[in-house]
Amino acid sequence: MTADATNAFRLKFGRPSFGSARQRQICLVLLALLSTWLGAAPPAAAAGDPAVQYMDRVAKELMAAARSRSPAAINAVITRHADLGGIGLYALGDSRPKLDPADKSTYLAGMTRFIARYAATEAPKYPIAKISLVQESRQAKYGVTVDSTVTLQDGSSYEVAWLLVGGGNSYRVRDAQVLNFWMTPFLKKLFEDYIAQNNGNVKALVAVLARQ
Repeated sequence: MTADATNAFRLKFGRPSFGSARQRQICLVLLALLSTWLGAAPPAAAAGDPAVQYMDRVAKELMAAARSRSPAAINAVITRHADLGGIGLYALGDSRPKLDPADKSTYLAGMTRFIARYAATEAPKYPIAKISLVQESRQAKYGVTVDSTVTLQDGSSYEVAWLLVGGGNSYRVRDAQVLNFWMTPFLKKLFEDYIAQNNGNVKALVAVLARQ
């Protein structure tokens, strides 16, 4: 991977283009994965629902990481709570079979660092005033969802649904939805486009993510 190619990858990932300013703002919220929690006031005490209680814990851990302004701290929380295997393999799309098993851990670690750095850079641009969690989760096709309302300091607000897989004390965050847009398809598009630009070479994506 040349330096020019690496810089182009970072530029593209740093400034994604998805149409209107509203769509770009949604993309930033989604692509940052859990970064919508950063800088917010603590949510109200969680209800008895274990999925809601889990999201309450995730929020508090991310807020502590946010106060440090450290991508490494955000990385650590994402590593603990995100379904990285499911997200990472989905993001490869049709190229998933081309991922060398020996590269899987390097790929997932690089993807996580990318998300954490992106979150640390972009989330402060959209300061959050308040987060409200629902009292009960909803059953979903592949897990459960926890609904929330995220209100920014400029008065705008988003309904954010968090998709969780697992159960009990072993939940993982699989995806996030804002205004009917899910996060993982945005990440998938970015990765698929980069692979296509490199003649279908998944190792090119692994290599550049390893430099994140």
